[in-house]
Amino acid sequence: MIKATYKKYILNFNRPSGTSRGVMTEKETWFITLEEGDRSGVGECGILRGLSVDDQPDYEEKLQWACKHINLGLETLLAELSAYPSIQFGLETAFKSLKSPKPFELFPSAFTDGSAAIPINGLVWMGSEAFMRSQIKDKIKAGFSCIKLKIGAIDFNTELAILKSIRQEFSVDDIELRVDANGAFAPDEALEKLKQLSEYQLHSIEQPIQSGQLEAMAKLCEATPLPIALDEELIGVFAKSDKQKVLDVIQPQYIILKPSLVGGFKGSEAWIALAESQNIDWWITSALESNVGLNAIAQWTYTLQNPRPQGLGTGSLFSNNFPSPLRVNNGTLHYDLKHNWKFNL
Repeated sequence: MIKATYKKYILNFNRPSGTSRGVMTEKETWFITLEEGDRSGVGECGILRGLSVDDQPDYEEKLQWACKHINLGLETLLAELSAYPSIQFGLETAFKSLKSPKPFELFPSAFTDGSAAIPINGLVWMGSEAFMRSQIKDKIKAGFSCIKLKIGAIDFNTELAILKSIRQEFSVDDIELRVDANGAFAPDEALEKLKQLSEYQLHSIEQPIQSGQLEAMAKLCEATPLPIALDEELIGVFAKSDKQKVLDVIQPQYIILKPSLVGGFKGSEAWIALAESQNIDWWITSALESNVGLNAIAQWTYTLQNPRPQGLGTGSLFSNNFPSPLRVNNGTLHYDLKHNWKFNL
């Protein structure tokens, strides 16, 4: 018999981190711990308040239910919790951890043995112009060849000036630039803003307008001079037929998968299969999980062998993260076996 417990944990940002949805100083997360005989496993339920579809008043009740009924087995639990993708992700990881010889080695590979790394983008948070420029310099100095900028919260012309200054110094062959608007643009102004952004040879823009406006997003994707990646648009879309509808109607250039927000590995793989059937490219991004969740996502991502830079560089954001072998070096995420896990709640 498996015994399951859960616990809440608050991650504290090293410094306030800004998006178009506001500034974050802390991030709530939950852990499910499984015990069976002398074995144990842990999974992270990485909810994002205000964004996750399972940000519901009964969230803790669902965690209690999952732990109480843990011996129903993973597949039954996943089916019962289809509207709670972060709990699905936590359960998938916890069961995988329980069955693994090493609790944090979930997907053994060249990544986990330290011989291969995952290319990632360097993330630049919103803030003052000086703060954003400082972050960009730091990322370039750290060896990143792909930088992602959060945009949409400060003056748009200032953001354009920042992008222009990068391109004056670094060509598209030197630095790949991605931007993420987190739905900040109004539909009637979005196309003009995309035209202005495209002058700086950007790789893509994530979620230019708010999700749920399928026809407006479809028109944007058809007319855009700049490839569009769906992010928030995928959240809360559970049925295969609904996933298919989103892709059929919008026909985006890319989709971005956050396992904590779209139903874990299984939910992400369903999106990937549908996207690839339509020749839509994709990449994986973490969603401000601790190193426990980031570790699971990174190991799984490596098995997919997607050559694009992935969005997995968030482990250093928190002052009270759990020590782990995950290290960022020269624009890549790698597993440094000289460093051990220290997971204590």
